[in-house]
Amino acid sequence: MSALQTLAEVNISGNLGSIGYGLAAVGPGIGVGIIFGNGTQALARQPEAAGLIRSNQILGFVLCEALALIGLVMPFVYPF
Repeated sequence: MSALQTLAEVNISGNLGSIGYGLAAVGPGIGVGIIFGNGTQALARQPEAAGLIRSNQILGFVLCEALALIGLVMPFVYPF
């Protein structure tokens, strides 16, 4: 196998990993939007519960971002 073939295979698998991460980042992005959108509605409807709503928003945001970070790491852990 020539060096050019090896380079082409590495390049293709790297591109597939980046496409996979791009698709994996869509879900947490949508989740964060839903969390903060519904949190804003809840704060507008019931401002006296701001502390509880905000703490639940932060917890949901952290869990969504953890999924995004796992999606970022997986192509490096399990390469093609």
